[in-house]
Amino acid sequence: MEELKNKIDFVLFIDVQDGNPNGDPDAGNLPRVDAETGEGLISDVCLKRKVRNYIQIAKLGEAGYDIFIKEKAILNSLIDESYDDESVKEKGKKGKKTGEQVDAARKFMCAKYYDVRTFGAVMTTGKNAGQVRGPIQLTFARSVDPIVSMEHSITRIAVTTDKEAEKQGGDNHTMGRKSTVPYGLYRCHGFISANLAKQTGFSEEDLKLFWEALKNMFDCDRSASRGLMSTQKLIIFRHDSELGNVPANKLFDLVTVKKKCEGAARSFVDYDVSIDTSKLPEHVHLEEII
Repeated sequence: MEELKNKIDFVLFIDVQDGNPNGDPDAGNLPRVDAETGEGLISDVCLKRKVRNYIQIAKLGEAGYDIFIKEKAILNSLIDESYDDESVKEKGKKGKKTGEQVDAARKFMCAKYYDVRTFGAVMTTGKNAGQVRGPIQLTFARSVDPIVSMEHSITRIAVTTDKEAEKQGGDNHTMGRKSTVPYGLYRCHGFISANLAKQTGFSEEDLKLFWEALKNMFDCDRSASRGLMSTQKLIIFRHDSELGNVPANKLFDLVTVKKKCEGAARSFVDYDVSIDTSKLPEHVHLEEII
């Protein structure tokens, strides 16, 4: 595995059409929104979930690419399994859990689970496999313009119980509500630490897979509630050094978005995303754009 030696910052643009990109459980599952500006939000946790789901499908059964935080997982049981590994047992021969044994368990978890060595994890709730700071961190995605959250009445021509059927005299209709955003273009910022990647074993190969996941994550995770969600643009800044040559915010300022249409946007083509390459700092490379 090739070691990651460069700090990387990136900008990700994703959009939604006639769907709910990330429901807020504290607001009746309505699309998340900044109450002061009206701009839509998608949590970093939601985006990481999509990446995990893609890796789980793309690398099913392949050693080193299991997912720690997954549906129906019992985390303490997975943490406890690390102590069954011979390398971890070797560190605990004295019959007492040592710092070396915890460190060995942490390395085992990083090697086995892609999301642990990518995003990090707290693994002290079981037999203690330590804590991992992941090299990749994401911000909330925030819509470029304020969003409009629309509610729609929907009908199901079925009921749940016999009692409901009797009450309706066999009509068997159930009313419901569905919330959507007609259109929203969201911008997310990401940071990749080469220093932390060394600690978790996150490699250039893992990074390549991460880019692949960002590009394809929505195509492998469709649902009726999310409408049409797509990754529209990924802009990557690779520094020459491990710690970085320029503050990330200075690079993000080079990427601007302007609406081209009059009235409400309803498509990605209604926006112009541009990069001021004339101000790209020395020792920072614009590596990939989709």
